[in-house]
Amino acid sequence: MAEELKIGAGSKEEKYRELVPQIEAVVEGETDFIANMANVASMLHETFRFWWTGFYRVTEGMLVLGPFQGPLACTRIKKGKGVCGTAWEREETVVVPDVDAFPGHIACSSLSRSEIVVPVKRNGEVIAVLDIDSKELSTFDEIDKKYLEEVVKVL
Repeated sequence: MAEELKIGAGSKEEKYRELVPQIEAVVEGETDFIANMANVASMLHETFRFWWTGFYRVTEGMLVLGPFQGPLACTRIKKGKGVCGTAWEREETVVVPDVDAFPGHIACSSLSRSEIVVPVKRNGEVIAVLDIDSKELSTFDEIDKKYLEEVVKVL
């Protein structure tokens, strides 16, 4: 049975600094991408208590819902649509302080207020995106961007 996640009550950056090595340890040696995505989503969700934390996988030209923690989610997203599709199309992290101000935002839940989406690349190609939503405005910043980009590189 897996050990319980142990992260201190410090600043956001301190939590990430403790979490990243734990994520590395959990995924090390595991070759199943879906299993790794599931554990990463869980670890991020439990540490930060985000509203929604999960992955969409690039499958047959669409983003298809993968492992996640949180309420019901959209199942498929087209390239260039919403925050997830935009991050996929641009192949870069997208931070949205207020989703209502993002043109074409896909509202899977009206409770989502801010969002960050980080592309997961393999051999230079986006194979998935990490999507995290918050019920608060302006939750995500450069600290989240920096450490979440580290996290997806581990995958």
